[in-house]
Amino acid sequence: MLEAIRQAEVTLTAKYHDFLTINRDLGRQLVSFQANKQTAGNRWFKYKEGFSVPLIHYVCEYTGISSGKLLEPFAGAGTALFAVSERGVDATGIELLPSSAEIIRVRQTVREAEVTPLISALRAFASNRTWEQGGNSDPFPHIRITQGAFPTETETLLGRFRHETRVLDNPVLAQLLRFVALCVLESVSYTRKDGQYLRWDYRSGRTIGAKLFNKGSIVPFSDAVLGKLYEVIEDLQYVQAKPIPKDLFTSLITDCPQGQIEIQEGSCLHLLPQFCAGEFDSIITSPPYANRYDYTRTYALELAMLGVGEEAIRQLRQAMLSCTVENREKEDLSQAIPTEIWEKARTAFEAQDMLQKILAYLEDCRNEKTLNNTGIPRMLRGYFWEMCLVLFLCARVLKPHSPFVMVNDNVRYQGIHIPVDLILSDFAQAAGFSVEKIWVLPTGKGNSSQQMGLHGREEIRKCVYVWRRKADSITDSKGQ
Repeated sequence: MLEAIRQAEVTLTAKYHDFLTINRDLGRQLVSFQANKQTAGNRWFKYKEGFSVPLIHYVCEYTGISSGKLLEPFAGAGTALFAVSERGVDATGIELLPSSAEIIRVRQTVREAEVTPLISALRAFASNRTWEQGGNSDPFPHIRITQGAFPTETETLLGRFRHETRVLDNPVLAQLLRFVALCVLESVSYTRKDGQYLRWDYRSGRTIGAKLFNKGSIVPFSDAVLGKLYEVIEDLQYVQAKPIPKDLFTSLITDCPQGQIEIQEGSCLHLLPQFCAGEFDSIITSPPYANRYDYTRTYALELAMLGVGEEAIRQLRQAMLSCTVENREKEDLSQAIPTEIWEKARTAFEAQDMLQKILAYLEDCRNEKTLNNTGIPRMLRGYFWEMCLVLFLCARVLKPHSPFVMVNDNVRYQGIHIPVDLILSDFAQAAGFSVEKIWVLPTGKGNSSQQMGLHGREEIRKCVYVWRRKADSITDSKGQ
């Protein structure tokens, strides 16, 4: 079976050999969120799963995205939406996670606000420090996974801060201050985001295993909030000082009217069928990777603060693209997606030779109990099936000749390299796209320490795919 998988990969790689191109312009910092860390506005929040503003501008220059309407089916923190808006392009984003959607909403609110009075109100709130005074409190709405996340004094001050922002008469100020608190939750807690889960500092008393984790400094609440407040004020002053006011998130464009931004909350698998055929002129996206990351756990503090309860967390986890071993088959999908698209996607999915061999091999490993988690085969089957559906749905809503750009990583399980880039490109071609480029980053990523111990070290490709919608007949309708 392993030899058959390797041969299938040789065949698939040969098919796309002329499109796989090392792009030395695309360092890992440019493609990842790292390039945003010191950017006005973007530095307010920690969102490691995003890509950078400079990458979006790079992609727009290459593909010719300069007008019309862009779709981002996995909007995240809204990087693509705001970057193309600076170029005068309207943008629609779909985002499932409430904490990410809140980032986008706050960015919209702030860029439309009157800057001078907002700065004055922020300064006054920071100076008064009313949350440090006695008074009513809005306790943090914990869920099971967040219990005990904060030192006692921090939790007290956080409750007071939440109350003081809730009773403000200025809704823009209140929304921004709540967001400030959301942005510092990790730094004031015993936790740290770590991909598949939250890591707990040993001082929390929730340490798992013999090895103690020390996250280092746990910032006092007032220090963290004031630091973030003055960071926000500094960025607003920067915007205020520019001769032509722009949005908060850097601009390479001058004298360009901003495009409109719309955010729709929910699963793109349910929302994409509701758009009109041929409604969009471009797509830029970075879906969750097939890497077992559970965003409902890593962003548990933020979700809890936004009032997402236990049952809603479970529903979110199941609604996510199947990227975690807890995902089950989405039984309601066939009712949400037009039958013709469903059947064409099913044909493409079942015809992908390498993927089917990989799934069969992993099922054998599951039966032989050699996998470290028995949910891996189900997760990967769900991931590729759902991504296949996404690609067919995206092909329907794109105009002919329109670009589709995706950032994604290849993965490795049980020693097998899974070329996500090539498998998805096969699906894309079946859906009506032509492959223009598969940009390979000069530096890939290593496999996990566990995988290296069992199977040796081998670098995995990190890629940016550039596809383009082929010209064919598109019906201007909803659903069908």
